[in-house]
Amino acid sequence: MTNERPHILIVDGMALLFRSFFATAVRKQYQLNEQGIPTNGVQGFVRHTLTAISLFKPTHLAVCWDMGAVTFRNDIYDGYKANRPAPAPELVPQFDLARSVSEDMNWKNYGVEGMEADDLIGSLVKTWKDKADITIVSGDKDLLQLLAPSVQIALTKKGHSIYDVYSEQRFVEEYGMTPVQFIDYKAFIGDPSDGYPGVKGIGPKTALKLIQTYGTAEGVVHAVDELTKSEKAKIEADLPMLQLSKDLATIHCEVDLGDTLQDLEIPQYDENTKERLRENGLNAVLKQLISTEFVTSTGGIGYERTIDPFK
Repeated sequence: MTNERPHILIVDGMALLFRSFFATAVRKQYQLNEQGIPTNGVQGFVRHTLTAISLFKPTHLAVCWDMGAVTFRNDIYDGYKANRPAPAPELVPQFDLARSVSEDMNWKNYGVEGMEADDLIGSLVKTWKDKADITIVSGDKDLLQLLAPSVQIALTKKGHSIYDVYSEQRFVEEYGMTPVQFIDYKAFIGDPSDGYPGVKGIGPKTALKLIQTYGTAEGVVHAVDELTKSEKAKIEADLPMLQLSKDLATIHCEVDLGDTLQDLEIPQYDENTKERLRENGLNAVLKQLISTEFVTSTGGIGYERTIDPFK
């Protein structure tokens, strides 16, 4: 990697919105604006993004959104995310507000009906990973399957500025498999939060052993006669669910988003942007934006902890 390569920061907007909402909602700190709309999640999302820009120092930025609860995965499996509770009423109006404010910031936003933010992130990675370095900011470990030599994932950890950063090398060392094999691993163990079971009776240790030995879920099925009697019986009993779980776990990377790299350039913030922040009651964001501009103009570092991309 060279410093001349563009560096794209891809933000999982919905993940940061949810995280920010629940971090303050537990204390009932909803921060209503003059229109009576709660802003705690929106403020946290924007502040997270501004801080990530300062920390990772990207040249380009994209923000990805879910566009409703129903996606193509619900079409192939009724139980997909069916166990998740309805969003809190204080959060509901913040979905539209967050996207609107992100547009007011002149950030490049992506949202496609029927697709998850993960699929848009994956499609951006596939489009640009050979031409740019990429940092993904999210709290979703499903995205680890997208790791590559030019792609790192910064998982939210604490506050707005502390991240657990994964490279492809770190993932392989810690998980004992490649990022792509993480899909097959989840096909076996399932994902309770997403509501699909995988293969009943196959836990993490067995799943890892099978993936390390046979490479993929398909490789395991092909060699099923080599397995123990118990493993064979469990897999053969759940073959349809194994394939379905792999389909559900796989991030779809084929969405044609049709933009040039220039469309993702980080914008300059003007007085109109600041006025829109005031109108929406996002005073903490406005204060941080002004502080960031001052720090940038004086050449200093605006936050206690900086991260060197791909170190």
